[in-house]
Amino acid sequence: MRPTRPTSLLCLAAVTALVAVSAPVTTAGAAAGNDGRHRPCVSSPLPHDGPALDILRIAEQAKAEMDLKSVILRVTVDGREVVTTALGESMTGVPAEPAMHFRNGNVAISYLGTALLRLVDEGVVGLDDPVARWLPGLRDGERITLRMLGASTTGLVDYVTSPGFGEAVYADPFRHWTPEELVAISTGQDPWYEPGTNWSYSHANFVLLGAALEKITGTRLDVLLQQKVLGPLGLRETRNSFTPDIPSPVLHAFTAERGTYEESSFWNPSWTTAPGAVQTTDICDLAASAAGIGSGELLSPSAYQELLNPGTVGLGHPTDKCPEKVCIANTEATHYGMGLLVLNDWVSQHPLFFGYTASQAYLPCEHLAIAVSTTKGRNTPDGHTAQTITQRIAAALAPDHPIPDFG
Repeated sequence: MRPTRPTSLLCLAAVTALVAVSAPVTTAGAAAGNDGRHRPCVSSPLPHDGPALDILRIAEQAKAEMDLKSVILRVTVDGREVVTTALGESMTGVPAEPAMHFRNGNVAISYLGTALLRLVDEGVVGLDDPVARWLPGLRDGERITLRMLGASTTGLVDYVTSPGFGEAVYADPFRHWTPEELVAISTGQDPWYEPGTNWSYSHANFVLLGAALEKITGTRLDVLLQQKVLGPLGLRETRNSFTPDIPSPVLHAFTAERGTYEESSFWNPSWTTAPGAVQTTDICDLAASAAGIGSGELLSPSAYQELLNPGTVGLGHPTDKCPEKVCIANTEATHYGMGLLVLNDWVSQHPLFFGYTASQAYLPCEHLAIAVSTTKGRNTPDGHTAQTITQRIAAALAPDHPIPDFG
């Protein structure tokens, strides 16, 4: 993606067509109304034609095709609502609603990347500062930089894919994992490659980045993210929890990952990322997040360039230690940025775990934001159902800008 290129006439035409049928709202799902009160996240009026109806039909078809228990989505252009809707149930007999909260997983990692870049903009740190300055006990900490943590180029093994980790999580899904336990699994193994020479996703990078940000600022991570990202973007329904709790109203999740279809809403997500960044959100905040992060609203132009390509393009090649499915090729078209994905012209993140899938995607040249959350039915196939729906919506609204898969 080349964010400095001129916006095409095609993009301008598409924006005009979509905005003409959309309702004026701010991009932030937690924005205040004209009377200053918090605006609730609710379904838009049932569409009768136009893009909103196309999106609704895509969601309805996908829900039936993939046997999804729920689909919640919101699409905006230039901060104006195209459609917000919720299909299906949270629990049996309890309809899904847009205001329901769900886990946002690695979406929070994009907040870590943006928070780091804001500190760079402020002159507090440099991206190429070695992390040993703040994490002195880290193996190879003198050679691993803040850039490498955010861009996932450290070479650290991913504890999530380490032998026995998945089995341990499913044997006791309510277990609380400490960051020390998680990082030790990764650092206790030989790295996949020398720091900065290749690319591979490792959850350990972001656990360490969260710890480094706390040490750099002297501020607890959840408070720092609120100050640097969530507050400025108006994400009032996005919050950290140090327990498996989810604020009411809850979008309940179900999965058959342990062999029987069961509720997984309150399984402990402490292993997913850094403490302080284990968050829940709602669909209005997720759409606002897509636009705010994807546009680089909080960053200088130079920091935005780093967000989109911190040096990952051209990295990602298999080695004797790192197979092709781990050291994935990062190309100009599809690559990892600073805590997010760049997929052709889209800036994206899409978590999947414990029966939840979600997707936030933003097309800068059209100011188009797509947010989708899904939960599983009894016969939902494996795969990222929210991302599939997002890709289908993108194909309908911006056919010249498809969202490809990564890896």
